[in-house]
Amino acid sequence: MDGRSWLMLIVLSVLWGGSFFFTEIALVDLPPFTLVLGRVAIAAMILWWVVLLRDIEIPRDPRIWLSFLVMGALNNLIPFCLIVWSQTHIASGLAAILNATTPLFTLIIAHLATKNERLTRRKVIGVLTGFAGVVIVIGLPDAVVTAIEPGGASSASEDVFALASFAPFAPVAVLIAAISYGCTGVFARRFKDTPPILTAAGQTSASTLMLIPICILIDTPWNLSFPKTDTILAVLGIAAFSTALAYILYFQLLKRAGASNLLLVTFLIPVSAILLGVLFLGETLALRQIGGMAVIGLGLAVIDGRLIRRKGGLRKSPA
Repeated sequence: MDGRSWLMLIVLSVLWGGSFFFTEIALVDLPPFTLVLGRVAIAAMILWWVVLLRDIEIPRDPRIWLSFLVMGALNNLIPFCLIVWSQTHIASGLAAILNATTPLFTLIIAHLATKNERLTRRKVIGVLTGFAGVVIVIGLPDAVVTAIEPGGASSASEDVFALASFAPFAPVAVLIAAISYGCTGVFARRFKDTPPILTAAGQTSASTLMLIPICILIDTPWNLSFPKTDTILAVLGIAAFSTALAYILYFQLLKRAGASNLLLVTFLIPVSAILLGVLFLGETLALRQIGGMAVIGLGLAVIDGRLIRRKGGLRKSPA
């Protein structure tokens, strides 16, 4: 990749890493489903505004809208809700590390669901290495912590999703979200002839419609106190920057650098989330968690293969 592509990749990692940061702030006043609804609804409005500005034709075929519905569930509804809920029990940096396992699940799902993306020996080694990193992170005794103080959003809501007894399942929830993202990578192939910005607008709109009844039934948002200014800014930030702008930048980089180069962003997202959490939220990260992140990164490097090929090329070159 050229310098501009690398800059875009770094900015994208900060935008996606920032979602964990914004979520940590917004969860002080808002329950998980209300936060996710605000994120996708505002992002959908921004993305449709871009669609109208670009004069992109809106499809009328009901089949593509049904596909948007599935895409919204797999790529927004399920992972967003699970990750946001998990952050009521674990730190944003740990959630970002576990989310970095997405390419590992994507490889397995693609192997099972497609004929042209089979697992190779190198990819298997990479997957096993990555899962070893996940085991290191989840196995830590201090992996589950209470992120919301008494009196915050989680104590205001007495539903089953806020019970402390479910806290040990928070890391597993992030892994389920990663699996959902992996399914998205395979399902999204059917949108190859659809403008990417239209796909993004369609899926965020579909997830908004699905979240409205869930939010009403579980969070009863009309009983919540009016959020603080910091919370409102955090919701706007995660919607405008970590969702709408990130989607636009993602599709531009996909066209410019290709899908394989985009895998590198998963190395940078946990770093961005950790640095934002440490700098602005006062979070700390255990040394073994950093080691687990390094093992996950090693697994992704093996899967990507470029470092191995480059090293092999150096060995073959004359002295």
